[in-house]
Amino acid sequence: MELTTILGCAAGVIAVVIAMHFKGISYSAFENPAALTIIFMGTVASVLNAFPLRDLKVTGTLFKILFTTDKNLGDPATIIETIVGLSTQARKEGILSLEATADKLEDPFMRKGIKMLVDGADPEYILDVLSLEIESIEERHNKNAGIFSQAGTYAPTLGVLGAVFGLIAAMSHIDDINMMAEAVAAAFIATILGIFTGYVLWNPFSNKLKVKSKHEIDEKNMIIEGLLSIQKGEAPMLVRDKLMSMLPESQQKSLAPEPPK
Repeated sequence: MELTTILGCAAGVIAVVIAMHFKGISYSAFENPAALTIIFMGTVASVLNAFPLRDLKVTGTLFKILFTTDKNLGDPATIIETIVGLSTQARKEGILSLEATADKLEDPFMRKGIKMLVDGADPEYILDVLSLEIESIEERHNKNAGIFSQAGTYAPTLGVLGAVFGLIAAMSHIDDINMMAEAVAAAFIATILGIFTGYVLWNPFSNKLKVKSKHEIDEKNMIIEGLLSIQKGEAPMLVRDKLMSMLPESQQKSLAPEPPK
């Protein structure tokens, strides 16, 4: 479970509730079917108009990624330990010995790279193939994040549209000041909902998907660097030092002790 997403959504709702309490606004103000319709159905309509159906089929999966810990992301320390272990094995038993080990690896990206090593592919070919796969992943992730980014763009504007509808309705009660005041207050509920969903939910969701994508791409680049180092026959200690240099200093301190040469 992705605790930060849950806490972020809860904190946003609590902030609105507390603000309404301090301002003396009744919570029943959100019992506004017109505002809810224009914001949520309008946002859905806008996204449907912006993307083909095949791109939107992953929306359910994206929500799952946002609210759960991504199992595809590994621990950098574990990745380095695995690659250093493979490097040690390759120096002692030869690269061909990695074929049996590759079948036991859970990471399909690392497994694919090792099998290319075993098959004797040259470094340029390995780099090209794995880099193309990374580019494809980045493009797909950016497109997926764009779904929420577009929703975050449309929702606040739809809130303004909802407010305009409310003000038009308010003008119909111009002869009754009390009813007109209530209608004007209700008109801005759509604006609140539009701004809240756009800037507390959809745009932050888009950013979180991009951050998770960046973590995954960084790990895959680390794997590529490690595999090419193994192919060059570099010492395990040198492989470890090279991969550690790709991490922030705070993470480097948490890694296991250096392996023997």
